[in-house]
Amino acid sequence: MVSGLLRRCGIGYSGTVKTIGILGGMSWESTVPYYATINRAVRERLAGHHSAKILLYSVDFAEVEAMQHEDDWAGARDLMVEGAKRLERGGADFLILATNTMHRVYPGLAERTRLPILHIADCTADAIQASGLKTVGLLGTLSTMEQDFYRERLRSRRKIETVTPELEDREAIHRIIFEELVHGRLLDASRDRLHETIERLQDAGAQGVILGCTELPLLADPRRSPVQLFDTGVLHARKAAAVALGDEYL
Repeated sequence: MVSGLLRRCGIGYSGTVKTIGILGGMSWESTVPYYATINRAVRERLAGHHSAKILLYSVDFAEVEAMQHEDDWAGARDLMVEGAKRLERGGADFLILATNTMHRVYPGLAERTRLPILHIADCTADAIQASGLKTVGLLGTLSTMEQDFYRERLRSRRKIETVTPELEDREAIHRIIFEELVHGRLLDASRDRLHETIERLQDAGAQGVILGCTELPLLADPRRSPVQLFDTGVLHARKAAAVALGDEYL
């Protein structure tokens, strides 16, 4: 009876929990769910009063947004490297970038830190493959939808093909992200536009849709979607918790 009580309280867990380093603030509106999701996942796994070991370095998003707008990806990479080194000195065991777009600088960041980095596209690909899908729609910022860094990783590593919206829809989604969601504004008209875009992606052959910006799940309503939606932030956060617990590996 006593041992059962200890297990329910989480006292019986003797494994080593790794410390997760989060590069966040891009935007902080979507970093908040990361923190909550990781801690809930650890509590579900260990029960009791357990929570995750997390170090968070949150950037000033205005600096990142300006670099993206100016196409200064080298500067954005250096900003991520600075944050990674702070987390490394703080004792993080591995890193996650709580953003899709900034994985554009993943190769340069990985070369400049000793810590392993859990790639958000890999976590998303795992979920897509588990669902048996081969072709998915990709929504996100213009950089994520139009550049190759995300789509090519899915294609080359997992043979997952992506379709993106027409230009008008791409620009509308990008505007909604930067003018509304990063400021915490959730508008019904924008939700309607998002779901109209998802329907058009289905018409274009998408069997599911990646919400490839960590703010988009704040607006999307899975009940309205004709296809499965992949919440990249939740998938990334839950995989980070699993790695921290030793249930999965980088």
